[in-house]
Amino acid sequence: MSAYDDWVGRERVEEDVITLATARGMAGLLDRDPDEVEVGSPLPECWHWLYFKPMVRRSQRAPDGHARRGEFIPPIELPRRMWAGGNLRFTNALRVGDAVTRRSTIRAVSEKEGRTGRLVFLTIGHQIEGPRGPAIEEEQQLVYREPPRPGEPAAAPPPRPGEPEWSETFLPDAVSLFLFSALTGNGHRIHYDYQYVTLVENYPALVVHGPLTALLLMDAARRRSGRTPVVYSYRGVSPLFNEEPITLLGRRLQADQSEVWAEGPGQRVAMRGTVDWRD
Repeated sequence: MSAYDDWVGRERVEEDVITLATARGMAGLLDRDPDEVEVGSPLPECWHWLYFKPMVRRSQRAPDGHARRGEFIPPIELPRRMWAGGNLRFTNALRVGDAVTRRSTIRAVSEKEGRTGRLVFLTIGHQIEGPRGPAIEEEQQLVYREPPRPGEPAAAPPPRPGEPEWSETFLPDAVSLFLFSALTGNGHRIHYDYQYVTLVENYPALVVHGPLTALLLMDAARRRSGRTPVVYSYRGVSPLFNEEPITLLGRRLQADQSEVWAEGPGQRVAMRGTVDWRD
C-alpha cells in the first residue's frame, strides 16, 4: 500500500474567465499582434494553461516557488518537480470572455526507483467546461525526483523519430521564460532564478517550461495542417534551456494523425507527441 493511496480520487473545482489581457499577452509572446485577439476570439489549443492560475498566499510557497503540497497535491517530499507530459482531448472551442470551470481529480500516484534514485509519478485529470458545455479533457503527468547528485550525468536522449516534413525554430530567452511564468502563474524558480537553478537544482541554465514547448509544438502543427486537433498526446524526455534554439518538427503518420517533436542543439530530442485531426 502506497503512502499516497488516500489521495487518489481527491477533487478540486475552480472557476475562471478567459480574460482578454492574458490571451493578448500570449499572442505577444509568440510575436503576434496582440490587438488581433478580441473578446469572442477562439482560444487556441493549449492556451487554457494560461488560466486557473495557482494563487496562494506568499507564506504558503515552498522554497522552489511552487505552492506547498498537502492540500490538493499530495505531500510528496521529493524536491524536484517536472511536468512530464499529458494527453488532451478537445471537444468544444473556448472563446475569449468565456466563464469556465475546471474539475481536477487525483487519478494516480505511483513510486519507483529510477537511474537517478526514487521517483514519484502523479497523474491529474482535468475536465474544463465553458458556456457551450464540455470543452477539454486533460490528463497531466508530473514527476517528483530526489535532489541532484554531484557529477550526475544527464540521461541520453532518444534518437530522432524520423525525417521531418517541416521544421521551424523558437529561441527562448530570459524575458520569454519570465513572461510565460507570469502568464501561467508559475512560480517555479528553475524558469527565472539563475542562481537557484544552477546551484540548487544543478541545471546549466534556466529551464524552458514543459507546457511552453508543448504549446509551441501544437501551434506549429496546427498552422502547418490547417485542420482542427481532436487529441494531443505529448511526453517530455529531456530539458531545454534558455538561449538555446528549439527546433519544432513534424511529419504526417497517417491521414488523420501527425507526429511532432522538439529538439535542442545537436538534434537532442526533448519532447515527442502526436496530434489527431479532424476536418
